[in-house]
Formats: sequence, structure tokens, C-alpha cells
Amino acid sequence: MTDLPLVLVIDDELRSVEALERILEEDFQIRKAVTIREAEAILEDEIIQVVLCDQRMPEMTGVEFLKGVRTRWPDVVRMIISGYTDAQDIISGINDAGIYQYVTKPWQPESLILSLRNAVRLYELQRENGLLAVELKMSASRGEKVIASRRRELKAHYQCDDGIIRAPNSPMDEVCARLQRVAPYDVSVLVTGESGTGKELVARALHYNSLRWNKPFVVENCAAMPDDLLESELFGHKRGAFTGAIEDHIGLFERADGGTVFLDEIGEVSAAFQAKLLRVLQEGEIRPVGRGQSRKVDVRVVAATNRDLESEVRAGRFREDLYYRLATVCIHVPPLRERRADIPVIASTLLEKAQKQLGKKVTGFSAETLGCLSSYHWPGNVRELQNEIQHMLVMGPDGGELGADLLSRRVLRAAPEDEADDIEMLVGLDGSLKERLESLEARIIKETLIRHRWNKTHAAKELGLSRVGLRAKLERYGLEKIEPLEPQSRGKVAS
Repeated sequence: MTDLPLVLVIDDELRSVEALERILEEDFQIRKAVTIREAEAILEDEIIQVVLCDQRMPEMTGVEFLKGVRTRWPDVVRMIISGYTDAQDIISGINDAGIYQYVTKPWQPESLILSLRNAVRLYELQRENGLLAVELKMSASRGEKVIASRRRELKAHYQCDDGIIRAPNSPMDEVCARLQRVAPYDVSVLVTGESGTGKELVARALHYNSLRWNKPFVVENCAAMPDDLLESELFGHKRGAFTGAIEDHIGLFERADGGTVFLDEIGEVSAAFQAKLLRVLQEGEIRPVGRGQSRKVDVRVVAATNRDLESEVRAGRFREDLYYRLATVCIHVPPLRERRADIPVIASTLLEKAQKQLGKKVTGFSAETLGCLSSYHWPGNVRELQNEIQHMLVMGPDGGELGADLLSRRVLRAAPEDEADDIEMLVGLDGSLKERLESLEARIIKETLIRHRWNKTHAAKELGLSRVGLRAKLERYGLEKIEPLEPQSRGKVAS
């Protein structure tokens, strides 16, 4: 397959190269070289993403060769493979040649493939924005300027005022103002809000507006894994510390040293892990699983939860001391239903992103569609809105307008916030029985008309009414198709 990533394998033993090719060829395009000269010729002719080089080569060591690769082809991710584990070689490889990973023989096929996939992903990230570059520099001065420029662009993207989508006089204005006040100070922050409101975006804005903006920002979803795996991910582990630990692993706290760690869904961690996390926050040091010595780390912790942690503390399910460590400052992100004026500008921005991702163009939303989007209560918040827009874009006509008939039924009905069924909704309405029934009838008629693109003949047929009868009900309930509105000014945005 021509779209597979390109990996250059270098070893002076042809059998070793061929063995690696057999293992890797299903996942990667393999280029082979048995001499340094052959390898350099391939690098000059093709865009190689990863170099996997044997340490013991006749002309020079693998580390010496990769030092040259670092200078001439700095974007290439460099890996060494060797049957020898001399500590000095490893140190030299990391310091002088910027080696991404040192693979020891005998290697395990699954582990090697995974390492190469990670290397390819790192290459892609480097090419996109340079944030995760492993200090690959063509020259010291030029490299520093390029990286600094890319970091400034990333910082600008997450400025408090530019990264959060909102309309004028939005409730998010208060959130942004709070962000601006808190971001420069090196204190822990707890971001609260329902799922899908954009808590990670708030955490990124905090990081990129802090004094740590040019250091790593790493994310971990604490609800996604059990305690032992979470401990390994955050604090790291030593090779052989547990079954499956086939190599040393650097944890996220150590990777983020000097930067920010974002702990999402912190309210889901167990009491046992809460104690371990508290110790790290108190002492400023981590102990990788399987190691006896601790390591100092300097990180800012931003945590997020959709739970009421104060209630969890009172109920004894969350440690009070950990809560106060995490919640030096609290920032609450309001749900989408509490900022309905933001919905049109958020929807327009999400539509632009979806068009780029899916490669499909449309002219925009109809006024009726925006009205329905603004009326719905969005229990899944921005994430649900994003999914709805992608669904509409996929199902809608190329180059056309996204009409309300493309909306899901739950959005068309604009149900109350508790998403009650029709009977419960009827009971919840105010007025006499007749008035409640008429309100429900009006809702059903409007939803049916929208689905049929306001074709009264088709709607009347579905509802079991004559056209005359339907027209009378439309006049009675004041139902009519929404006409196009004046273009709305774009506000500031968050996703």
C-alpha cells in the first residue's frame, strides 16, 4: 500500500534486514540498506519518517550515523537497535543523536511494531505543529527560532479571548475573565462542568496563558483505566515491574516536567489512588512502579470533573485534603443550555471544522435549522452539538444548505431538559387539560412539517388530516416556516 509510512532499516547483516522487513511490511513501507552510503542515498531521495539503525556498523556506529541524520534530516525520528546495552552508548545516543528509542535484541515483534507506530505518530505531530518535537535541529540558532515561532503560534491559538467561541455578552465572558486572572499564577485549578462543555479547552487556555506555556501540556483521562495502569501512565514504571512491562516507561508527570498535567474526570479515581496522588502533590516527586527511588518533578496540575466534589467530600467518597490541593481556584464551565446565544456561532465554527475534516462543502445552516439548534437543550453539550452537525453534513446535499429536516428527531422536538417522553411532557405543561393537549399538538405538527420540509400535503397525510384541516391548525397555533434571518456577526469561540 502506498499510503503506509516509510521506515528505513539499516543493518550490515542482510538476513537481519530481511527478517525485520518480514515483520514490519504489513504496517510500514520498508526501505533497506546494508551500508551507510546506501542509507544516505535513500534519505536524499525519499521522505523517510523513521530510521531504525543497528548500532554496530562497519563504517561507523549507529549513534555516529544518526548524529549526521539529525543535522541533515532533522524531522526524521531516529531509533537504534542493538544486542548490546552499554550505558555509555545509550547516553551518547540520547544526548548527541537525539535518539527517540533504544531497542534491544532480541526484540519482540509486537513491541517493535508499537514503538514504530508511536515514532510515526511523533513524526506526524512534529510536522503539524512542532509542539512534540524531540529537539531535532538543523542548526542551533535556526532550530530555536523555528520552535519558538511554532510555540508562539500555538500560544496565540489558545489565548483566552481567541480560543473560546462565544457571542457578545455570553456567560463564557466571566469564565474567560477568570482564566486571565488565574493563568499567570502557579496554582492548581479545578475545572467543573458537565461532560462535553469544553473543560479540556479551558485547561489548555490556562496552560498557554501561563509562564509554563513553552513547556509540555499532557492529558490523562482518569476514568479510562484501573488504578495500576493509571499509576503506570502517570508516574511511569521500570522494566519487569509487572507482567507486560517489557521496557522502562516514562510517566506523564515526568514528561510534563516544567509544564502542565491535565487530569480529566478526577472524581472517578478510587480512594487508594487518591492517597497516592495526594502524596505526589504534597511532596512534588513521583516514584515509578518498580523503582525504589523517587524523582522530583515540577508540574502544574489542572484537574476537571463533572461531579460535585464538595458533595463527594461530605459523603466520604473523595479525600478532603486532596480536594483542597486540587481546588486552589475553581472555574465552572456553564452548560450549553445556559448560553443559547452562543449556539449559532459555535455551530458555524464546528461546521467549518467538519467540512475540512470530511472534505465536503455546504453553504451553511438555514435560519430554521439555527432556530431548532438554539431551542434544543443539548444534554451532551458541545460534544453532542458537534456530533449532530457532522451527522447533518454527511446526510445533507453537496454544496447546498443544511435544512432542519436533516436534524435528529430529538432536536426537532426541542424536548424539555429532562428529556421526558410525551406523557411526562404533557403532565409538566401549565394550563388546563385542553391547553396542554393543544401545546402538545402544536409541537407534533411543527416537528412533522419540518421533517417533510414544510410540504403540507405530506405532513397532513402522515398526521391523518386534510390539507384544509392542517391549514386551520397552523393558523390556530400561529405556526409558519421561519424565514431567513440577517447574517449574524461571529463571536468568540470554544469547542
